[in-house]
Amino acid sequence: MLGEKHSLNNDFPELEQEINQMMSNDSNFARDNKAYIALDKEIRVLELNGDPITDKEMNRLKHDRAVLKDSLYQRLLK
Repeated sequence: MLGEKHSLNNDFPELEQEINQMMSNDSNFARDNKAYIALDKEIRVLELNGDPITDKEMNRLKHDRAVLKDSLYQRLLK
């Protein structure tokens, strides 16, 4: 869906405690989560503005977001 938020807390509410702990105790996780949130926001803005970039560029952004999210998720599970 257009404009849908994909924050970790939104997508993994069952991991809220782990997310908060990692944000407080792991500076690399916090940095990567901040980058993930910024990328997600960039994609949302582009979607809501009618995709003013090419499909190839949008797919690259979404791929990058998925890779980053998977990395964050895997760290949460450890």
